[in-house]
Formats: sequence, C-alpha cells, structure tokens
Amino acid sequence: MIATFCESIQFIESSAALLLSAAVHPLATLAVHRSASGIFPTSDFGLEEAFDATMASEGKGVLLKADPIANTFRDEIKSALTSSTRKPKLVGILATTSAPSKFYAEFTRKQCDALGVEFVLRRVGAAADESLAPGEGVEEAIIEANEDDSVDGIMVYYPIFGVQQARRAQIVSPYKDVEGLHVKFHYNLYHNIRFLDPKTLNSSRPTTSDAPAAVNDEPPAGYVKSILPCTPLAIVKCLEYTGVYNKILPYGDRASEVVGRPLAALLANDGARVFSVDIDSIQEYTKRPRQSADERKFHPRHVVHPTSMSLQECLALSDVVVSAVPSAEYKVKTAWLKDGCVCVNVAADKNFEADVREKASVYLPTIGKVTIMMLLRNLLRLQQYRQIANAPSV
Repeated sequence: MIATFCESIQFIESSAALLLSAAVHPLATLAVHRSASGIFPTSDFGLEEAFDATMASEGKGVLLKADPIANTFRDEIKSALTSSTRKPKLVGILATTSAPSKFYAEFTRKQCDALGVEFVLRRVGAAADESLAPGEGVEEAIIEANEDDSVDGIMVYYPIFGVQQARRAQIVSPYKDVEGLHVKFHYNLYHNIRFLDPKTLNSSRPTTSDAPAAVNDEPPAGYVKSILPCTPLAIVKCLEYTGVYNKILPYGDRASEVVGRPLAALLANDGARVFSVDIDSIQEYTKRPRQSADERKFHPRHVVHPTSMSLQECLALSDVVVSAVPSAEYKVKTAWLKDGCVCVNVAADKNFEADVREKASVYLPTIGKVTIMMLLRNLLRLQQYRQIANAPSV
C-alpha cells in the first residue's frame, strides 16, 4: 500500500506529504465490483451504508462517509460508559480566535453531550479577551485541570503559535492527556512500545527492553495500552474499516508532530514503507529488519532516512493519499494521482480537486467524527488508568 499525507508544518508556511508503500492492492481485502449504477463494496464489514452510491456513477470512485465508521466506536464508548463508576469529565482549553479551533471545540461539546460525557470549555487568552495574546493563560489553565481530581482528560485547542507550544503540551499530565501528545506516549509510539504499566506514567524513565512485546491486541497482566494521538489513529481506523490497511498482515507484506510523524511512525512500526514529503525534502520511514531473540535489544521500530523521490513521483506510486493542509488554496493534483488510489481529506478545507474521484476509487472527505471517537476512547482509558494507579497496593 502507498499513501500520501499532506500537512502544514507549524511555524513554516509549507506543506508536507506522507506516503505508504506496500505490496498489496489498496482494495486487496475489500471486494469491489462495478455495475451500471456504480461501485459497491461486498466485504463483511457492512460498508454499503458508508458509501454514497448516488454519487458513484460509472467510471468514478465512491464517496465514503465517516459516520458509519464513527458509529462503530460510538457504540463501544456507549457500552463503556454504562459500566463506568462516574461520568467522565473532559476539559477543553481554548486560547485563540482561530475559526477551526472554535469549531472543533463546539463539535467536541456536541459529541460529548450526545454520549453523556461532561465537557467544560475554558476560554483563556485571546479566546476570552481579544486584547490578550493567543496562548496567554494556557499554562495556568492546564495546571488547574491537572490538579482537579474531577477532571479525567485535558484537550488544548492548538495551534497556539509560538516557541512555547511544545512545552505547554508537556505540562498536561500523562494521566489526562487525551490527545496523546505527552513525551511518554510519543516515546512509546516512536519505539513501537504498545503497552505500559499505568502506575509508571509519571516516571521520567523511558520504557525500553523491559516492556512487553506487542504479540496481539490484548495487554499482558499489569499492563494497559499506550495512548495514541487521535488523528493518526483515526486515519488508520478509517483505512482498516475499508480494508485498505490490514494490520493482521505478516511483517514485510506491507512494503509499501501532531499528525505527520506520528502517523508515519504508527504505520512504519506495522511494517509499512512511508515517505514523509516536506517542502524541500522527503524522508523515508521503514521498519527495522527482524532480529533474532538473542540479538534483539529494543522493540522493532521505524528508521528514517532521506530519499531522492519527488512529490509527483511519490503520488504516482501512492495507493493511499491523506491530506491535512489547513489552506483552501492547497490542492493535491488529480493528474498526479495513481488510478484506483484511496484519498482521505483530514483538513477543514478540501485539499483535493473537485474531480478527485475520476482517479480515486474511494474518497473520504472528512474524518472529524472518527477523530472525536478516538479522543473519547482515550478519555475513558485514561480514567481507568488513573483509577488503577491510585488503587492501594495489595
């Protein structure tokens, strides 16, 4: 599988692309057939309702809706809430007048209200008073939420431009970091460490060879799943849902910092070949070759090195194209796309040209609802992790 990811680089007016390469067809596990009325999936995942068949005329790709994908996880969250000892509480911190940030905050509120999750939005900085600087008061709001035992999760609505943004992200307690931005979670992601001991989340010592390996989806006794960043995880879940990305494939069968690198690492750790394309360079992510048990010191993880391929060359090879550039002007050129590719738009603006489905077999114009479900799933997990960490030792 090959995919392209495009995003803006913070503090730099540029765009980037992420490509995944694998020796499988993008629809290898999704049976598709053409008829006089269009393209219809015939897998066992109930995908029919996810596609807008009325817009899939002969010769065009299908329009995939995010709702049925999000509903799968919404049902999971509803079930978990029924067994929760108390209603989880999420605090959102808004410190900017950015329209997308305000929209996302309101969207989060609506999703929380619908599911019965308590959501509190705290406006600071320019969001509270336009005479104040964006980001002013964020640190104090984070510390206050960290110290409030009734708060289970904290979400800061970025970007808050400035040199302090990365530092602010680390102020959020790892026990309340629903976005998965804490260095502890990023370290685990970049080193392919899937599980952790919830009682050691506040430890500054990184987890290495003593962490249990990811043999399957269930953590070993005494361990829980590490928290993953919401948007990269949502992208993977969308690809899994369509059958484009099959995490069950054996290692090697896929030869193929908010979103870009975590997504590259997440997929490369699973065996994908990933190209991260910036405005002036392209980096290739691949998984380290297998080692014997005697030689293995660390968890198998990705490595990064430069490549000489151009963006157009990468797009021509890409089975999957993911774009998240916050600009209405940026468009992925349809002419550069590979026939039959899958295109996913993550940005608030449409990053693909209007005729994208002339080349794409599947087009997903938004994943916001899936991203929110990943965030709320992280919230429930962190609530549980904090309870485990605070429980008296037996």
